[in-house]
Amino acid sequence: MRRAAILSFSRQGGETARRIALLLKREYDCRLFAPEKHAGAGIAPIAGSLCTLAGGLMKEADALVFVGACGIAVRAIAPHIRSKTEDPAVVCVDERGRFSIPLLSGHIGGGNRLANAIAAGIGATPVITTATDVNGRFAVDAWAAEQGFVLDSMAAAKDIAAAILERDVPICADGPMRGALPAGLYPGAEGDVGISVSVRTKKPFSETLSVIPRALTLGLGCRRGTDKEALAQTVFEVFQENGLDLRAVREAASIDLKADEPGLLAFCEQLGISVLFYAAETLAAVKGSFTPSAFVQGVTGVDNVCERSAAAGGGKLIVKKTARRGVTVAVAETAWEVNFE
Repeated sequence: MRRAAILSFSRQGGETARRIALLLKREYDCRLFAPEKHAGAGIAPIAGSLCTLAGGLMKEADALVFVGACGIAVRAIAPHIRSKTEDPAVVCVDERGRFSIPLLSGHIGGGNRLANAIAAGIGATPVITTATDVNGRFAVDAWAAEQGFVLDSMAAAKDIAAAILERDVPICADGPMRGALPAGLYPGAEGDVGISVSVRTKKPFSETLSVIPRALTLGLGCRRGTDKEALAQTVFEVFQENGLDLRAVREAASIDLKADEPGLLAFCEQLGISVLFYAAETLAAVKGSFTPSAFVQGVTGVDNVCERSAAAGGGKLIVKKTARRGVTVAVAETAWEVNFE
């Protein structure tokens, strides 16, 4: 569950904060804060500097909601703002709950969506100022964040947003597109600027914003004691040779015999992905056509580790076994779609 911090500064603000926490409880684990004289009954006291507290919360929480004046919120968060891709959503609501205003990370962090949800839930007016929203045009960064997709370049995303404000731009995808295209887009694979949704590194437009679904499972096998550098080099080569974007990897998988393999674990940590480990019996039951090895069968109890591990989650095998440096790599792609509904 995502985490939210709700900060208020008066008795009336505390009541509004509790209403917001009740509204958000299905989606967020909410912590409430207020000055000591307004704390209690589920609201923790603000100890020390508000700015210091806000800095810690901006590193820990997915969203901050300030119930009070915008100036208080701005001064508290200003020293701790990092980037559009790192900052949490920050929303300000006046203490009587009349207006809900996203201040930071309106698109990628979900600030606009959160402000709208709070407004709808407590009967406030949302105050949205991002250009694509006020003009009723497609916001690619907000949409990608909602879909769990990755943008390959914030500079390209900014250029796309500027172009969409002036005209429609093309979008193409390797997966099916569901729902009517929003204002600002049309289907196509040619043009000076456009959006490509793919797990591959192709660039169909003169300036392409690549939107990357996290739909790949990396199947791994390795000799005992293989270091993370050998794993990394092999995986990077395999992805480059097959035109795949490494940012599309959502997880790795292997046999449970490798669950304590330091190099494999370190490589997955470096890549920022989880790793699943399967028993030999589970891998042997995976249906499909795999590259058999009598040697691997004798050592592990199953005829292939990397391909079966990659496909164990139900994805389609798109890169078969590649062996180098004592490492075996395979890649499976889980079905995905571009959803505008």
